[in-house]
Amino acid sequence: MWARSAVLPALLVAAAPALAGEADVLAVDVTAAGEGYRMAATVRHADEGWDHYADRFEVVTPAGEILAVRTLHHPHVEEQPFTRSLSGVIVPAGLDRVVVRARDSVHGYGGETIEVTLPPR
Repeated sequence: MWARSAVLPALLVAAAPALAGEADVLAVDVTAAGEGYRMAATVRHADEGWDHYADRFEVVTPAGEILAVRTLHHPHVEEQPFTRSLSGVIVPAGLDRVVVRARDSVHGYGGETIEVTLPPR
C-alpha cells in the first residue's frame, strides 16, 4: 500500500511542466507604421519559470509563412496575461490578413491563435 501511495505524487511531479498548457494569443492590436505594421499581441500562458514559459510570438501568413518574430527573453510568472509589441512587420502586397501565434518552451505551438485583418495603408 505504501508503494502505491508514493507513486501518485511522483507521477504528478513528473507531469508538472505540462500543467501550464500552451500559450494563447488573446488579442492583437494592429496599426500601420512606416512601410509596415506595428502589432501588439496579448499572450496568456501559465509561465512556471525558466523551464516553462511563453518564449515568442510570430506573425505568419494564413498559409503559415513566418513574416516576423518577437522573442520573449524571460518568463512572465507574475504578469498574466501580458502584452508585447513588434514593429516593422512587412506584409507582402495583396495580403490583407495575418495570423498571430504564440509558442512556449515546452509545447511549442498549438494554443489559440488570432487572425487579424490589416488596416488599410
